[in-house]
Amino acid sequence: MILELDCGNSFIKWRVLDSDQASACAEGVVSSDVALIESLEALPGLLLTRCRLVSVRAQDETSNLVGALEAAFGVSVSCAVSAREMGGVRNGYEDFERLGLDRWLAMLGGFKLASGACLVLDFGTAATADFIAGDGAHLGGFICPGMPLMRNQLRTHTRKIRYDDAAAERALECLLPGRTTVEAVERGCMLMLRGFVLTQLELARSYWGDDFTVFLTGGDADLVQDAVPQARLVPDLVFVGLAMACPLS
Repeated sequence: MILELDCGNSFIKWRVLDSDQASACAEGVVSSDVALIESLEALPGLLLTRCRLVSVRAQDETSNLVGALEAAFGVSVSCAVSAREMGGVRNGYEDFERLGLDRWLAMLGGFKLASGACLVLDFGTAATADFIAGDGAHLGGFICPGMPLMRNQLRTHTRKIRYDDAAAERALECLLPGRTTVEAVERGCMLMLRGFVLTQLELARSYWGDDFTVFLTGGDADLVQDAVPQARLVPDLVFVGLAMACPLS
């Protein structure tokens, strides 16, 4: 069995693959290394043979997680690293090692699935956009706060804005002007996120007309899906790139 991990700023997304299967036999999202180990140990019949991961965390945090996995399951861990070029994609950053590994792997996965020009939109703690031309050239991208950051900034720094996650979810049932604070905040943040998306689409069309594929990925991708009906929703796009960056055969 193969364990795959996407270690983000806020959460660790994991899945377990049977060695001869492309689909996950178990998967989940946890908020800590301890919770990850506990979730895996609770799986009946788990027998890990290999592990690969991508991490945007500090090096010491990543090293601690690798050590914990090796100690708990006796498995060697392969970690994705930056590259100037891979899978036909040429890293567009002036300093290629400064491009976030999660963005890099999502681009690899998107270009592989599209077999041509693509726009990769990732919605996690931050919202990111990356443009990959038909010849594999990464033209650059954009980063802005995602829903969690926008919401938390307002809830943390404005004294009178206080509401729970359940209220936030109810507020997004429609996008009419809010008549309560929670509605105004949640719907305002949502419209900012959608505005970000529509701007990226306009730029992509200026490059390639209609000859490109849009990918939506990340935990909040479903929030903007109806605004981009032509897009492909691929929640595990980073894992597609991870398999390219860390082949285990």
